[in-house]
Amino acid sequence: MSKPTLKSVAKALGVSTATISNAFNRPDQLSVALREKVLSACAELGYDGPNKAAQSLRKGSSGIVAVILSDSLEYMVSDPVASQFLQGVARELERQQKHLLLFSGSSTNLDTITDFVDGFICYGAPRNLRLIEQLRQCPKRVLTVDFDLPGRPSVNIDNEQAAYDSAMAVLKPNDVVAVLGLRLIDALDSRPVADAPMWDNLSSVSHRRLDGYQRAMGELGLTLADDALWHIPESNQHFAEVAAKAVLSQSPRPTVLLCMSDLIGLSAMRVALQLGVQIPEQLRVVGFDGIEETLRYHPTLSSVWQFSDKKGEAAARAFQSGQDDNQLLPYELRLGESS
Repeated sequence: MSKPTLKSVAKALGVSTATISNAFNRPDQLSVALREKVLSACAELGYDGPNKAAQSLRKGSSGIVAVILSDSLEYMVSDPVASQFLQGVARELERQQKHLLLFSGSSTNLDTITDFVDGFICYGAPRNLRLIEQLRQCPKRVLTVDFDLPGRPSVNIDNEQAAYDSAMAVLKPNDVVAVLGLRLIDALDSRPVADAPMWDNLSSVSHRRLDGYQRAMGELGLTLADDALWHIPESNQHFAEVAAKAVLSQSPRPTVLLCMSDLIGLSAMRVALQLGVQIPEQLRVVGFDGIEETLRYHPTLSSVWQFSDKKGEAAARAFQSGQDDNQLLPYELRLGESS
């Protein structure tokens, strides 16, 4: 038995196709009694409404916005910064009566969803760099967050200036500095960057933060040793502890750790305290992001607060507005007990 269509159902009920469509999509156009009668009859015939994909193609809008995450869904939904961002996006899209679709940055291509969404909010440079080229060529609206794509609007903070501010707040002349970076090179483990080629240097916020750190160090006459710049592939405790243990075993031992995320900073402080290193007397630590855990941990972590939920709301509003400018959002440097 063939699946009922809009036309066949309208014929069977003796009403127009517009009446059937209105019953599902524009209830204000029908009386309550007529709509209930039509919906009940449709249910008996096994008809569940007009084809949504076809409707989207006709209207040119599905009401669905895809958020492309920088990494796998499993990793990103467990990351507190990404979770804050997604809360903000979801809250604003709900106000706009739009829907949210999450898409992994590790996926092979966008073809499976491009026809069914109104466009893309890309949160961070996707791990699969081929997606960046597809986004460049995508005919749908694309807005980026925490990385830049030429010709597309973006929502960011000034990562270089924020990193510079945080470094200047904790650095002193004659300091020994180590940087615990995030996704600086193409490697799946924590390791010194050394002479490895930098990953996605033009668009990555991690490189902008590194630029800020290095500018601050340069103004104070400080240099970064070859083994003092570390790549950490993911912002989590395990990878951060591997790097922190290695860095804090060096001689001379660093007096300052510049950390590109709060999770990295908190993990480094735990390692330091386990080794008997006093904070901030022997080691000063500054993070980046502004997650609530920094306030509950002792010593509290100095950090750049970028208010990721507000960033998510701003990204959703900017996407919907259709404007093509680049927005720089405010941030705050909050000094805690770690500096």
